[in-house]
Amino acid sequence: MKGMILAAGLGSRLKPWTDQHPKALAIVNGQSLLQRNIIYLQKAGIFDVIVNVHHFADQIIDAIERNKGWGSAITISDEKDVVLETGGGLQKAAWYLFQESDFVLMNVDILTDLNLSAMIQQHLLKKPLATLAVSNRETSRYFIFNEQHLLSGWCNTKTGEEKRVRTNHLPQLKAFSGIHVIQSSIFPLIKQNGKFSMVDVYLDLAGEYPIESFDHSGAHFVDVGKSESIEKAEALFV
Repeated sequence: MKGMILAAGLGSRLKPWTDQHPKALAIVNGQSLLQRNIIYLQKAGIFDVIVNVHHFADQIIDAIERNKGWGSAITISDEKDVVLETGGGLQKAAWYLFQESDFVLMNVDILTDLNLSAMIQQHLLKKPLATLAVSNRETSRYFIFNEQHLLSGWCNTKTGEEKRVRTNHLPQLKAFSGIHVIQSSIFPLIKQNGKFSMVDVYLDLAGEYPIESFDHSGAHFVDVGKSESIEKAEALFV
């Protein structure tokens, strides 16, 4: 199985670090976020990884080359001209991933000890179009699932915005953790082009195709998107 790490974002919440560096190279206890997630994927048996780059792309490429991919075979997806967000970035890397039946997609600024091998095993056993890592934590934006753990919508509790694809159920709100296991059969189903989010892709497809949750509530999880999150991450990830 192959993986993709989304590392092209501007990292504006991580200033002032990202004024001079990409967020992928932010350091937590002596190791960059990118290095930590390359090793995280290795623990689940994934050694072939594509990384998209945009903001200070040359620094990321240099770090990968100097460290020989930290033991993985790493391919670069170049988004130097324009950052394509999660969906557009994945679509651009389809050439690398589509020959695999399934693959892992994750954000570079996520640190977690959720059992990725168990998540992959659930995905391969149940065979949904995609499996999304979620947990019971407080946020402003939630995926909505039904009692069968199928994606049924999305909502923003701050703005009141809501999109539903199923309504005849008791909604379960879950916070998305930025890790997906996806069938490569999703690529011809994606209608969007250019710059777009995977959230929109999932909401377009969830009414017709099963998109399931993997609940990792109880596992350590840090979104290292803000400077203050570095301290929290360093307390949890040595």
